[in-house]
Amino acid sequence: MTLFGHRYAAGDLIEVAGQRVRLKVSPRATRVSLRVDQTRREVIASAPSQRRLGEAVAFAGQRAAWISAQIRSLPTPQTLEPGGTVDVFGRPHRLEPAKSRLAAGFHEDDDGAPVLRAFGEGDAFGRAALRLLRRHALEVLSSRTRLHAKALGQPEPKVAVMDAKGRWGSCRPARRTLLGGTAKGDTGSIRYSWRLVLAPFEVADYVVVHECAHLLEANHGPRFWALVRQVCGSEKPSRQWLRQHGARLHGFGREPV
Repeated sequence: MTLFGHRYAAGDLIEVAGQRVRLKVSPRATRVSLRVDQTRREVIASAPSQRRLGEAVAFAGQRAAWISAQIRSLPTPQTLEPGGTVDVFGRPHRLEPAKSRLAAGFHEDDDGAPVLRAFGEGDAFGRAALRLLRRHALEVLSSRTRLHAKALGQPEPKVAVMDAKGRWGSCRPARRTLLGGTAKGDTGSIRYSWRLVLAPFEVADYVVVHECAHLLEANHGPRFWALVRQVCGSEKPSRQWLRQHGARLHGFGREPV
């Protein structure tokens, strides 16, 4: 818990090699360790107990070069500013200021190129653009959920979007009654990361199929993957894309630290 007279606690932030390191207690761990939180652009130094946080701090200091290299290798967060571009389900959209709130939204220019217009200046422009992206994500993901749930013989579940950093979607199947049926009026619910709007359409659609398959199979066993492949084919290309580009999507719209 102490190192050179300093008392540490879970959640403390220290600086190593000019980078942020956050301390964490992981009771299930058996040793001190380091990992990179790509969303926050910081390193997590974990210890099995608060008493051993000092060891985690010392270990982070020994790995200063590694910490610096890991953070430098992360994709630069992209901000939302007029004149920039943003990929919306795989189509590049130019960012432009809207003349009014009523004029904000998704449009095409005179040449038919897609444009996203947001109302506001400075930080307000970025916040407005994010709201439009979240709304569009909900619309498209809801539509695709309705389609794929029907293909799997399931009623349309409730759909919402979130900004979870650890997963792209989550599913709660309809509650079962004691007789094996579903509770009256309960069709289950699915939540998606709104950041799927920044992924290619086929990747986002795979996540929709994945979560819809959980309406029938709560695990990731053979029957589950058979359902997924029945609807969208092999899951491997989309899973690989998310592994390679997920950090960039999570960093989108965030200011560099």
